[in-house]
Amino acid sequence: MSPEPGASQPGVAHPQPGPSGLAGPDPAAAVDHAAAALAASGRSLAPDLARGLMLLLIALANVPWWLYGADKGMTNAHGIGYEGADLAYQLVSLVAIDGRAYPLFAFLFGYGMWQMYSRQAAAGTPWRAARRVLQARHAWMVAIGAVHALLLWYGDIVGAYGIVGLVVAALLLRRSDRALRIVAWILAALLAIFGLFSLVSGLVLGTGIAGDLSMLATGSVPTAAAEPNYALFMLQSIGTWLLLTPGQALALTVPLAVVLGLLAARRGLLDRPHEHRATLSRIAIGGILIGWLGGSLAAMQFAGVLFAPELSWATMGISSLAGVAGGIGYAALFGLIAAGIGDRRGPLARAIAAVGKRSLSSYLLQSVLFAPLLAAWGLGLGATLSPLAAAGLAVGVWLVTVVVASILEARGRRGPAEALLRRLAYGRRPVAAPTPVR
Repeated sequence: MSPEPGASQPGVAHPQPGPSGLAGPDPAAAVDHAAAALAASGRSLAPDLARGLMLLLIALANVPWWLYGADKGMTNAHGIGYEGADLAYQLVSLVAIDGRAYPLFAFLFGYGMWQMYSRQAAAGTPWRAARRVLQARHAWMVAIGAVHALLLWYGDIVGAYGIVGLVVAALLLRRSDRALRIVAWILAALLAIFGLFSLVSGLVLGTGIAGDLSMLATGSVPTAAAEPNYALFMLQSIGTWLLLTPGQALALTVPLAVVLGLLAARRGLLDRPHEHRATLSRIAIGGILIGWLGGSLAAMQFAGVLFAPELSWATMGISSLAGVAGGIGYAALFGLIAAGIGDRRGPLARAIAAVGKRSLSSYLLQSVLFAPLLAAWGLGLGATLSPLAAAGLAVGVWLVTVVVASILEARGRRGPAEALLRRLAYGRRPVAAPTPVR
């Protein structure tokens, strides 16, 4: 995107009109300068590697929602009543994947927002023009999410992240680090309060001391995947998406992870992981430990150790808060892996990074593969696959996206979804390209 007349030079903060209309120091000038300095480091391996591995976790987290026939709780997709290896896998998923993959996605989304703004700031683009581009991009993400939900996947998260992106770009993107930390602490505190209330409520209902309230604890959530008529599937899918998307956008975990992603991006934790090994190590160890402990609480509930497996919402708040820590811990771990790889990028690292560069296309491709295989209007495998077999299918689907992304990388082409979103957001204007990595 070309700078407007009189735009500042890359990395240089110019005075902006103050509230009274007179020229004065821009309170966000330091942020602009930091953004430009960060953009100068160019594209690094760690964010793309993290996004590529994240999509494997997303596939594993999504595939249980395509399974139907077994009773489920209200807030997780795992069918109740499995035993042996299937139950063991479900418990592992609750500990290490469920509620960790989506905060990781949100964290990297916030990180990417700052990277996009950094490139525009480095090119001298004025703040208002850069914000318009971000807002256009996020608005089109909502539209893409709606189409995705209508045609394929009612659990789409692109639309929800687009809504969060609109709010963050308008209110938080250029706030000080101190302001972002305050927002993060407030969101975490609210999530902790919600987690405590839901846990106590589950304990009360589970022990039966409040009387027979089993109707609040049981019952499977209807799934569009079980609808054999494709036209009705589309109606159910978009209807579910319209209901869930505001909740996903307002859920405290997503904005919390996005804000933390902004803070991490300002420090270049994943852009220059070799400079932040000690910090990333602490985040990885502490975050994953907290995430797995919170997931263990949900796993014990699902196994009936605490109370009825149907009371899945009872541990949702605590597990979600721990999941934010776990997702960020995974991001830090992937950053450490990238720091260890350095310039010695083998075929595997390049292939996974190629998926990360095309994360939107790869995410949508998962649905293109899952839907006709698992939905009742397709082959209907969602009615017959066990949890462990479905996880194997998810890994296979992710490997297909790796192959496709590698082919596009070899040909020097963007993912089709990235190309479309780029065209919709920027139009025909030139776009500031990332500086080559030094």
